[in-house]
This record gives sequence, structure tokens and C-alpha cells, in this order.
Amino acid sequence: MYRTMRRTFTTCVATGFCVLLGVLAMTPAHAADAKLRKHAVSLAKPLMVYLMDVEGGQSTLFVTPSHQSLLVDTGWPDHNGRDADRIAAVVKQAGLDHIDYVLITHFHQDHVGGVPNLAQRIRIGTYIDHGMNREPSDAPTQQGWEQYQTVLAHSHAQRILAKPGETVPLAGLTTTIVSADGNLIGAPLPGAGQPNPYCKTSPTRPADHTENARSVGIVMQYGKLRLVDLGDLTWDKEMQLMCPVNKLGKMDVYIVSHHGWDKSGSPAFVDAIAPRVAIMDNGETKGGSPSTWAIIEKSPRLKNLWQLHYSAEGGAQHNVADVYIANLKGGADGNYIRLSAYPDGKVVVFNSRTQQSKTYPAAQ
Repeated sequence: MYRTMRRTFTTCVATGFCVLLGVLAMTPAHAADAKLRKHAVSLAKPLMVYLMDVEGGQSTLFVTPSHQSLLVDTGWPDHNGRDADRIAAVVKQAGLDHIDYVLITHFHQDHVGGVPNLAQRIRIGTYIDHGMNREPSDAPTQQGWEQYQTVLAHSHAQRILAKPGETVPLAGLTTTIVSADGNLIGAPLPGAGQPNPYCKTSPTRPADHTENARSVGIVMQYGKLRLVDLGDLTWDKEMQLMCPVNKLGKMDVYIVSHHGWDKSGSPAFVDAIAPRVAIMDNGETKGGSPSTWAIIEKSPRLKNLWQLHYSAEGGAQHNVADVYIANLKGGADGNYIRLSAYPDGKVVVFNSRTQQSKTYPAAQ
């Protein structure tokens, strides 16, 4: 049975943390209290985000401070269950024995294809998707959707139909659906809604009629930390979401839309959200278009762009330095990128290939 999500608004990181903030709020506002509040935030557990290598598809695991989990997409089918094995390994590393929510952004095979294999390996509580396949004329897409329907029919998992403006019920943070099935939020998110000056200079494009434009997109907020993942939402839908006003606001972390292909990533979107950190889930031979790469690199607040793979399309001029790439040229090693995101806005990015991290302090 279908059901829609209830609106859930959570403001507490965890019970003890909320109580501490409540006590602090009742004390006189002076320097010692401010220092103590800052210390309380620094002790809060991070939101963990794992961007897994599914060779040009998408699969991103979010693990909340209360140990709930949301997996966005499942990679490709076939390949002897390669993508499901990689996901299951990271799930285990994250200390989970199940996944609470699996969100399918849309029904292209590189996003939904791994569901049957993954469901054989790990228990899944609830699936979230936008409903019907809107691209039935494309045989691989229709096949991926039908196989997904078979899993739903034979599992005990629940299913939620994603609706813009509703939230995924994850405790300790607010995860708002901003796009689904071609529909977008009508009103700006809290704190957003400012006129978007980049609309005037951003080119427009014709409407996309594939499943990409139906992508379920989310904005996640944990304290001051804000993150956006729009799946493969296309250029034309981005413009509707961001023009004439920016309905999303600025972001700390941008999970790059559409693997960094030039079908998405308009200046009206990227420059307006002005991310401090961007992570591109491209493959060596899929994604990382030079024009999209350049737009991200020139974004006004960007500190670093990270890539899951070296991009053959990008070539020598449009790939980041090796230290920011999880899988180098010619490599298909399954290395991942992990973010530790804190409620004060601090982000720590870890590259599993190099075993090195880089810290981005909270924005001032």
C-alpha cells in the first residue's frame, strides 16, 4: 500500500544535546555561556555520508547521529552483484545490520538496478520513490522498474511515495523532498527565497522528458549544516526550482547532480547554492563533463571539488588533483569518499584510497 510522508520537523541533535541547549538558553547570555554552547556543538556526533563507487551510477549512504540510515540509490544491476557487494561492505563498516530507508531518485538502471541484489544481502525497512516509470519506451528503464516492482511485491518493506515539501522521518535532522515526479516545492525552504541574480546569465534549455526530470531530490539540514542531492534532476527543472528566486538557499555540501554531466548543473543552480564542498559521483567513462566541471570549480564559495573517479571526458584540464579523487585513471577499485558533517557546519572529507582527510571549518 502507498502512503505519503508525514511532515516531521526535528530540531534536536539527540536528547541529551537538546536538554543541554535548553539549559543554556535559560542562563544569562554572556561570554562563558557562548563558549559552553560552542563546546556542546563541537561534541555532537556527526552525520556520516558515504559516497560509494558504483562506476558512474549513484549510491550514497547517510547515517544519522541516532544511527538511522538512508541510502540514496543502489547502482547498477548485474556485474555479479558488484555494486550491491560494495554497498553492503560500507553498510557493515558503518556498524549497521539493516537500512531504514532506500530512496530511489528515478528508475534509470544506474540508480534502481542494484535493488534486487541489495535486497538479497541486507534487510531494508522502507523504500521511497516517485511512483510510476515515466519512460516506459526505454527498454532498460522499464526492465529496471519492473524488477524493482518484483522486489516490492515479495518483500515485507513499506513503500512511500515521495511528495515535494514532505520530509523523510529521520530523527535529529530535517530531510526535505524538494522534487519528485517532475513536481517541485512551491514555497522556498526556511531562510531561502532571495532573488537569484544568476538566472539572468544562465542559459535556458528545453524540457527533458526522461526519468531524469522526475528525480526525487532532497535537502538535508543538520543544525547549521546544509546538504543537497537532486539525483539526476535536469537543467530545465533546476531553473524552475531556482528562478526567479532561490528556493533552496546556500549549501555547505553539494552532491553533484547527474554525475557531473552537462545535462544538469546550471549556473543558476550551482552559483546560487554556492557550496563549500562538492562531491561528484562520476565514473571514469561516465560524467565529469568539462563544462559542468568548470561551472562547479568557479562557484563563488567552493573550497574543493572531489571526484569518485578520474574522468576520461574531463581529460588533463578538467580533473581535480589526484588527492581529491577516490579512483584514479584506469582504476575500478571501489574506493569511496566519506563525509563527517557537524551541526555547526564543519565538514571533514575522507578519501578511502589515500586514507587522508581534509577538514573544512564551519562557515563564518
